[in-house]
Amino acid sequence: MLIENAMEVEGPWREVFEGTDRQGDCSTDGQDNSSSLDLTSPDSDTPPLCKSLPVNINHHRSKGEETQATSLPSIPNPFPELCSPAHSPVLIGSPLGQGLPPSGGTHVVKVFGEDSHSRSLRVSAGATARDVCHMLVQTAHCADQESWALIELHPALGLERCLEDHETVVEVQATWPLEGDNKLLFRKNYAKYEFFKKPVLFFPEHMISDSADVTKGMTSSELIQNLLNSGSCPEIQGFLHVRELSRKPWKRVCFFLRRSGLYCSTKGSSKEPRHLQCVADLEDLNIYTVTNSRKLYSAPSDFTFCIKPSKNRVRSRDMKLLCAENEQIRTCWTTAFRLFKYGKQLQCNYHLSQSTRKQEGMLRQGAKRCVSEASLVAMDFSGKAGGRVIENPREAQSAEQEEGQTWRKKTALRYSLPNSCQGFRSTSIHQTQAWFHGGVSRREAQALIEEQGLVDGMFLIRESQQHAKCFVLSLCYKLKTKHYLVIPCDEGGRKYYTMDDGVTLFIDLLQLVEFHQINRGILPVCLKHPCVRVAL
Repeated sequence: MLIENAMEVEGPWREVFEGTDRQGDCSTDGQDNSSSLDLTSPDSDTPPLCKSLPVNINHHRSKGEETQATSLPSIPNPFPELCSPAHSPVLIGSPLGQGLPPSGGTHVVKVFGEDSHSRSLRVSAGATARDVCHMLVQTAHCADQESWALIELHPALGLERCLEDHETVVEVQATWPLEGDNKLLFRKNYAKYEFFKKPVLFFPEHMISDSADVTKGMTSSELIQNLLNSGSCPEIQGFLHVRELSRKPWKRVCFFLRRSGLYCSTKGSSKEPRHLQCVADLEDLNIYTVTNSRKLYSAPSDFTFCIKPSKNRVRSRDMKLLCAENEQIRTCWTTAFRLFKYGKQLQCNYHLSQSTRKQEGMLRQGAKRCVSEASLVAMDFSGKAGGRVIENPREAQSAEQEEGQTWRKKTALRYSLPNSCQGFRSTSIHQTQAWFHGGVSRREAQALIEEQGLVDGMFLIRESQQHAKCFVLSLCYKLKTKHYLVIPCDEGGRKYYTMDDGVTLFIDLLQLVEFHQINRGILPVCLKHPCVRVAL
């Protein structure tokens, strides 16, 4: 039973209530408690009372009150159900937006999938984004851990960014505002380390400043290696449209990115010290891409990004919006921010993800062999005397491959035969594939590909909204999404699919994808990364 009026308490409990703040502030440690009610009428001199709130026994007192309280016998906690259990595995840390959480204990992290469903994970205070991704990969039975990532989303502000593998997830959540729709999203990001593989696409020559390194004839690949090895790097320069939230118009300004920070020129493209103004320090800076920037911020283009202090709460007044002319320029700036801020740490993250992927692949193969040896036996039924156990591992592997090829030929022949149910079967064969996205629109397909990294070879197949019984192959190439119409056709009484007016025929979409994963055909690049969605 909760005590309704502190003035009616008798005995030693009176001292406990007298130790509380008589100014009506029931919050502890100087924090403002927005849920407390002021029960004092404007015309009354009676101090306010807090109703139905737990009593803080360890409240700070003055020296006189502390001496008087210590003379009293120890009082047990009358409201144990309102306090955190002493041995609870979940640590009740500081709320969101109240600074960094405590360093010990465990925390509950809620992560959303792309199907709007979420999963709560219990992690340690020092758990990194890579650790959380590894837990989700095991939970959802995903493959290719290298490209999975945690995305920090702020839908109301249109902000999103990919957390680096070494970032602490609980510390990131501690910078979120108390009330908002902020969340973590688990999805693919193929471009997370793509600049190590194809640096030329991320650092065009015209954006590298005329520094001493460039005069030596350094290429983009040498730029990244020099940055990671020696820590020295040339400047990244270019014009961007900038807008502060307190001002509506956008202004075109020349910016320079150096290891020491981001600078802008107050006079054209001049780099004289008296014309340079420091905009932000890279050590205390996070960079976000901005979605729907034309509608939210009246941006001159869709290629908008944002910088804000990393240790402050995500507030609109701390944001500095920057807008590029195309996707290549925006990608160059955002990649350069990451490299200049983290440097060799990104290379360590990349090598660690590569090594982990190889180890997991070897473990899966070993586990598969162990399961086969323990419970399954390779058999050969080609002889007349019945089944024969295949003891040679190489013979068993070749038999497995041969059986798979035979099954594929039989399946292809069955689907190519004229049949009244052929249309149903040819339609259903690809519906279970991860790269098939049904009837999504052209704009939705482009958004899916952009969200997952805009790397060469990323693709999906969808139903055409303009042509009946046709499909569309959406493919990313050079930071742009191209669309190819897949048309059904009849040849000799059999149904096929083609993208080149019947020159190359495929019995189904699965065969079309498998062919273009090895051969480019009419495409500018082979199909490499399927654009997938995973439900948590």
